[in-house]
Amino acid sequence: MATGGRPTTMRAIQYTGYGGGAASLKYVEIPVPLLGKNEVLVKVEAASINPADWKIQKGMLRPFLPKFPCIPVTDVAGEVAEVGSSVREFKVADKVLCRLKFGKGGGLAEYVVASESKIAARPAGVSAADAAGLPISGLTALQALMSIGTKFDGTGRGADILVTAASGGVGMYAVQLAKLGNHHVTATCGARNMEVVRALGADEVLDYKTPEGQALTSPSGRKYDYVINTTDASRWSALRPSLSGRGRVVDVTPNPGNYIASVLTMFARKKISMLAQVSLGKEHMRFLLELVAEGKLRTVVDSRHPFKKAAEAWERSMAGHATGKIIVEM
Repeated sequence: MATGGRPTTMRAIQYTGYGGGAASLKYVEIPVPLLGKNEVLVKVEAASINPADWKIQKGMLRPFLPKFPCIPVTDVAGEVAEVGSSVREFKVADKVLCRLKFGKGGGLAEYVVASESKIAARPAGVSAADAAGLPISGLTALQALMSIGTKFDGTGRGADILVTAASGGVGMYAVQLAKLGNHHVTATCGARNMEVVRALGADEVLDYKTPEGQALTSPSGRKYDYVINTTDASRWSALRPSLSGRGRVVDVTPNPGNYIASVLTMFARKKISMLAQVSLGKEHMRFLLELVAEGKLRTVVDSRHPFKKAAEAWERSMAGHATGKIIVEM
């Protein structure tokens, strides 16, 4: 590390091949990346691990991604350390949130380089940990609700909505955003998380292990106009009976069977559609950050892990039982 000015090296975590889980994560010291004219160097304060991070490691996008060696994680919050010559929106010491390129990552490091177009200013009072949870999970939930016409300014009529796996990263944001859209929200989760999900605003909560939860039966007898499905364990055959006459499932973690169902139901009264890729950008990140700053949206943090114990965070994410977001702090 340089004694003054720009650092020359940094600590990072990387893996060099498919598989291996947390055991294959290695600490390395590598050069701090150089900037392009439209890029920003960010000193990372917190990073959020998403299931996509370790699924890519397992080979989800093999043989296309990732390129090895890979420094994983795309969602980071931190402080601007340097700006490229053409950057106008940010300056050194600004607090920011970054969404790094999917499949490329780079977030488990002391510094990251991000395009100005992938960075949003972090409002005062929004912590690095709370912000770091937002990019993939928050934007996925937001896009799913926007796809069914949800309005977040209090003018929407609202509908009967089911959110599955509501205590997970996407689910917890989906519940809160749905309530901002005046929807009546039924949610599924494990028994230990039912009170957490109620506190997020869910009107009705089902334990997914009970007969009622497995059947997705609303305690008040409602049929759902929309289902925001955030678990790959749900099948169209199980979701369909719970829908209203023209109900629709928006599936954000599609499995092969649901992909086929989306084609077969394209012109049906009841249908399922895929949300395979998040297309929202920095303006939507700003929107979510403002909601957090205003106290209208919150990040439920499952656990915080120091950088030296990032492997424990990776293992916890792979176990699939986190309540909210898993954060690595530098």
